[in-house]
Amino acid sequence: MPLQLSQKEKLLLQDQLSHEEMCIQKYSSYAQQATDPKLKQLFNSYAQQEQVHYDTVNQILQGTVPNMQQGQQQGGQGMQDAMGMGMSKSHFGLSQGGGDDRALCEDMLMTEKYVSGAYDTAIFECQDANVRQALNHIQKEEQQHGEGVFNYMKEKGWYQPQ
Repeated sequence: MPLQLSQKEKLLLQDQLSHEEMCIQKYSSYAQQATDPKLKQLFNSYAQQEQVHYDTVNQILQGTVPNMQQGQQQGGQGMQDAMGMGMSKSHFGLSQGGGDDRALCEDMLMTEKYVSGAYDTAIFECQDANVRQALNHIQKEEQQHGEGVFNYMKEKGWYQPQ
């Protein structure tokens, strides 16, 4: 039996789909702009994971509860599409010069905080336990992305938690 979503669930999931698309675009673009190879690698890895998130949310919107083990193994399928979205270095208002790794990190940390919080709302509104579990898994990975950016910034001395 296909998954039946309420109108509210559909709207929240469509929001999450657009958030995931923005994360793919930002991480892909920022990976190209970053000057530190370690940061480039981190952003590229997160862009691939965000593509899996996008695919998972899209699958739910199509009426199917995804198999989370399968989704984790697929990795970055569809990344060619994400990389070809025509994002320029100045698309997000950042300098095109030598790259401002700190500004890129600050933007991604803020983005991950927002996206994680939006998942919180979507999770509470879902009727199906398997959908909640899938969204909870994605939210946990979003938090791990935020933690990775946070730790990178802390290591560089750019984030000083008091």
